[in-house]
Amino acid sequence: MKKTLLLIFLLFSAITFAQIQTATYSVSPSTFEENTSITITINGSSINEGTWAVTGNALYLWAWAFDTNDTTQKGTPLNGSWEASDEASKFTYNAGTDTYTKTITPTTYYNTTGIGKIGFLIKAKNGTGDKKSQDILVEVGSFQVNLTAPTENSATILASGSSFNIAANNTNGVASYTLKANGTSINTNASTSNYSYTATNITTNQNFELSVVQGTVTISKKFSVIVNPNTVSQAMPAGLVDGINYNATDVTKATLVLDAPLKDFVYVAGSFNNWQPTSAYAMKKDPTSGKFWLELTGLVSGVNNTYQYWVVDATPLANSPSMVKTADPYSTLVLSPFDDANIPAASYPNMPVYPTGQNFEVTVLKTGQTPYNWQVTNFTKPAKEKLVVYEVLVRDFDAKRSYQSLIDRIDYFKNLKVNAIQLMPVMEFEGNESWGYNTSFHMALDKFYGTSDKLKEFIDLCHQNGIAVILDVALNHAFGRNPMVRMWMNDPDKDGFGSPTTENPYFNTVAKHSYNVGEDFNHQQLRTQNYVKRVVKQWIEEYKIDGLRWDLTKGFTQNCTASDESCTNALQQDRIDVLKSYADYSWGLDPTHYAIFEHLGTDAEEKQWADYRVTESPSKGIMMWGKMTDPYNELSMGYTSNIYKMTSASRGFTANRLMGYAESHDEERLMYKNLQYGNSANSAHNVKTLDIALSRMSAIGAVSLLIPGPKMIWHFGDLGWEQSIFTCNNGTVNTSSDATTGDCKLDTKPQPQWTGNWLGNSSRSKIYNDWAKMITMKTTEPVFLGTPTIANTSSLYVNIKITNSSLASTQLKDVLILANFNVTAQNLATGFPYTGTWYNLMDNTTIEVTNVATPINIPPGEFRIYGNKVASLAIEDFEKGNTISLFPNPVAAYFTLNVAAAKVEVYSLSGQLVKSFEPKGNQEFQFGVSELKTGIYVVKAIDENDNVQVMKFIKK
Repeated sequence: MKKTLLLIFLLFSAITFAQIQTATYSVSPSTFEENTSITITINGSSINEGTWAVTGNALYLWAWAFDTNDTTQKGTPLNGSWEASDEASKFTYNAGTDTYTKTITPTTYYNTTGIGKIGFLIKAKNGTGDKKSQDILVEVGSFQVNLTAPTENSATILASGSSFNIAANNTNGVASYTLKANGTSINTNASTSNYSYTATNITTNQNFELSVVQGTVTISKKFSVIVNPNTVSQAMPAGLVDGINYNATDVTKATLVLDAPLKDFVYVAGSFNNWQPTSAYAMKKDPTSGKFWLELTGLVSGVNNTYQYWVVDATPLANSPSMVKTADPYSTLVLSPFDDANIPAASYPNMPVYPTGQNFEVTVLKTGQTPYNWQVTNFTKPAKEKLVVYEVLVRDFDAKRSYQSLIDRIDYFKNLKVNAIQLMPVMEFEGNESWGYNTSFHMALDKFYGTSDKLKEFIDLCHQNGIAVILDVALNHAFGRNPMVRMWMNDPDKDGFGSPTTENPYFNTVAKHSYNVGEDFNHQQLRTQNYVKRVVKQWIEEYKIDGLRWDLTKGFTQNCTASDESCTNALQQDRIDVLKSYADYSWGLDPTHYAIFEHLGTDAEEKQWADYRVTESPSKGIMMWGKMTDPYNELSMGYTSNIYKMTSASRGFTANRLMGYAESHDEERLMYKNLQYGNSANSAHNVKTLDIALSRMSAIGAVSLLIPGPKMIWHFGDLGWEQSIFTCNNGTVNTSSDATTGDCKLDTKPQPQWTGNWLGNSSRSKIYNDWAKMITMKTTEPVFLGTPTIANTSSLYVNIKITNSSLASTQLKDVLILANFNVTAQNLATGFPYTGTWYNLMDNTTIEVTNVATPINIPPGEFRIYGNKVASLAIEDFEKGNTISLFPNPVAAYFTLNVAAAKVEVYSLSGQLVKSFEPKGNQEFQFGVSELKTGIYVVKAIDENDNVQVMKFIKK
């Protein structure tokens, strides 16, 4: 039904929570065939439009259908999305009768034939917050079959040896009935309109199918009997964990472990037992932990097996199912009947096939897997203080929408000099085209972007090039397909999906904070904490992920309500403590792991994380997302602003742990607002003009990226991407914030950056090249580990002073950044730290400062970066004027220098330090580099007076 369609909810926006309303309705004619025109009428008095914030009587039909067996779901192309219903599905409002009507022909509206039942509901255009009616189901066709005992698609729990009654009737006279159990016919009645049969002495699980034929029409009803196996209590072998435990010495065996408190028994059904489990596949129960477990035998190495758990509660709560068929909560690869058919073979070749005849997700189990052959096993992460993170949504980075596209464009990242890439969530999410925050299986990789090995290949390639990889993970919540939601759920409409019950040991029944989407994890529950730690362990150990960006950490509290935003935003000690414990766990696995929180809360709360264990070696401390979009956008548009809060010190942090950014995935794009709302007072510098707007983005980089501490770039901000965040997949823009209309925020975006050769566009490539120089400076020059000074005032004129007092006066130790965000040229106040020769670090030109207060004239939208010395790796011609020479070049095993150096450092082109030597003035010193990979490297030679000379060499 509706819950199995792609319902991706808008994140980070205030959610309006509303009760489901019960609509009264009629369908005319009441009996109809699939090709009959029908009219659906909704009684307007049964719907309170104001509850859903609906104006103009804008209500919409959300529809689905089933085949004649009432099992296979058929969608409709006219629904649109849950946040923005298609206008083709809008009801007509009739003011005279206060009714809503919609006339459709099922075969046309649903774009299919063989329809046995239609389902629909009425909703607001944006259905987020349950702005919808109840599910309504209507049978199609004059010939109907009613299964009176048991109910359709039910699972009846019986003791072994019991009897079982089946009863049904039909319309339109007599029909022929055939009853099958596990595929074998056990009873027939060739001519009746009232069928009954009693199956006796049932000792094994039975899948029943009652087929009823009248003329040329066949209708089938399915149901099952599950025999209580009387669970065996037996101690579980030591060392097992929840999920799949592969046998290290025997590829024919694997042991499954499931933690299912309050459940009576569990079967394992899968390809290894033809999905008809006998008592041999009833899981045992460990008397100490209460966990269910079962060792599988007879498995074949290298063969994909699929399985589900049949989790049974003999006395379920009201509206809860007695049996839930679910994939393993700890799956690392799942197959979906809803999504997999639309995954391109080019992205995921030879994808395992979803098993015929099953429903809901299944887990893939394969013994004897060949592990990925990592080329880099000891990657040294860039220091937190030097991080420049490039945030990427794989779906929108390239038209191929795959990890392969990232691999193919690795030079794009390398040439930009970023030293970290952050992927938006890639864990198994509902649907295929998504931002990924609607996660359902946190340990499984979503297949839409590619295989596990392909992601590992990308990570390995990044590590080979000095680039760390960070994953965005949404552990505030899970969506409805998650097994831990489904095993303890309310399911009044019996579609296999629902909200958590009071028995659920992982999830709250209602969210304990504002901003929630999906189902809200209770992070005070030990089982939730154990699950989270397993997720962390999976991505660190299996994928060598360097860091996790924790989404929506405000939601990790249990102290608030969905309606109390002030409570959610206030300091909450329970989430401080539990999130520290998660960071501790990750650091226990990898002491240099990056922990990054998207909290966007009070400085007092964020300081507790930013300062946590920061004085240790290696230094810890959690990096906090620092959203500065609005202040920077004001500057880019040509209006006064204050960027003082871009520094860690402004937040009270002990160390540089603020990951500041001017753009992320979640805010409107700077360039779009430049073009829409930019300052146009000067026709010669009109910010609403594309090239003028682009010309101002280099200055945004200068006054953001170079501020000490980790920084982040949203993908293609470095090329001036001007598409609105609300760009629809057809290229139009829908920015509506009306709750009834929704927007296109989550739509797949067009990708003109490649087809339009943006790197070949001088206005765009200038941003890219300028930012690359700035990033090189930030990642290689120690001055940018220093202390920034920014006035806490609002202005069009940015003045940033950075000094590193630990450096000698002969080094680059002082930097002055000036930027004019007005639309006319201005004489900007300077305030140089001292007189003398100062270098423009972007082009190596010099100015003589005789008066530290002398203003400098800067054209509109431009900037200057001055340093007391040259930034040796920051300019394209940094080798010019060098007296140093290196021999031999290319280098095989070692090189020598013609100068007596006190210290020599070797860098990759990405700016990562890969070798360091202290020849102590020995001019005959041989610098061994035999272990370095083939490529181009930069040598930085420093003499005893701290003079620096730089050159390149080629490693053979």
